[in-house]
Amino acid sequence: MQGPIRALGAMSGTSMDGVDAAVVETDGHQIFSFGETGYRAYSEAERAVIRAALGQWQGADVEVAGELVTVAHAEALSEFEEVDLIGFHGQTLAHEPRGRGTLQVGDGVGLAQALGLPVVWDFRSDDVALGGEGAPLAPFFHFACAKWIDAREPLCFLNLGGVGNLTYVDPSFDGPEAPGALLAFDTGPANAPVDDLMQARLGQPMDRDGAVARGGTVETGALELFLAEPFFARMPPKSLDRNDFAEMVRLVQELSDADAVATLTAMCAAGVAQGMQHCPKPPARVLVTGGGRHNPVLMEMLRVSLDCPVEPVEAVGLDGDMLEAQAFAYLAVRVARGLPTSCPGTTGVQALVGGGIVSRVSVDKAS
Repeated sequence: MQGPIRALGAMSGTSMDGVDAAVVETDGHQIFSFGETGYRAYSEAERAVIRAALGQWQGADVEVAGELVTVAHAEALSEFEEVDLIGFHGQTLAHEPRGRGTLQVGDGVGLAQALGLPVVWDFRSDDVALGGEGAPLAPFFHFACAKWIDAREPLCFLNLGGVGNLTYVDPSFDGPEAPGALLAFDTGPANAPVDDLMQARLGQPMDRDGAVARGGTVETGALELFLAEPFFARMPPKSLDRNDFAEMVRLVQELSDADAVATLTAMCAAGVAQGMQHCPKPPARVLVTGGGRHNPVLMEMLRVSLDCPVEPVEAVGLDGDMLEAQAFAYLAVRVARGLPTSCPGTTGVQALVGGGIVSRVSVDKAS
């Protein structure tokens, strides 16, 4: 069957706030429609379990986190009806593409059995095995979104979750795998350092509406040290682990709460501005997705530092809270149909690759 498939995607990101779930109807090339969405929040205790396993590759903490992630996804996804296929990203605990690889926990086989549906999972391992970064993986979906909104000029999708990543899309090409159609890479840390500092200092999960940053002053010396990191001199594609810039917090440890949060927020914007220099052509606009678009201080910093309009993706009718979940619904269909999900321009992989395992309910192991 090569017609549209009603796929359900799920994403549990580096912000560790919960499970996003969303339906997309697609044939793996074209988006036909966006369907229902849902969200299952993690409790404080559940976030603590996942946080305890961050940066680990094996052991009891990893096993417990994996079980929690699987159960939470089963609860979130069981609310949907008339679904043909599930795309299950899992929870990233460690990401080291030039070293030990990448680790997303969650049991795709168990999820398939629990829900009675085929599940596509482990999207990143094949890409890393072929020399790729394993991230970002949403760019092929971003290309389809550019076609969906009938974009005629190059544009960028900027995802500001725990880590920031940028996708440059040239919609004049017929497909995402064409050389020059896509360029994608992580821009640097985004919300994760701010969230961690807010939790450690004020017992709050985030700087809601940029309220704390708005009252602070950016420490330019710390910002300059941040931009001197070798990561920013590397040519894309390139990717980061959530904790790769943990020393950022040390750069602001002597500052007041407001100044520290303002400076970390400015670091996110500065990383994006540095990354924009890699775009093959100046984009007509930057569409922002992820939690960072809700922070008016960060959005204003981006508008000041970039030479094009910066808008939330809602400006073109997309859902910035669900775009990542929708991406893995779309990618699941591509995997099921043997289509590539990454290419040299998105992850630096040596050749086109379609990552992912398809687990079906009729068997006890992945097929």
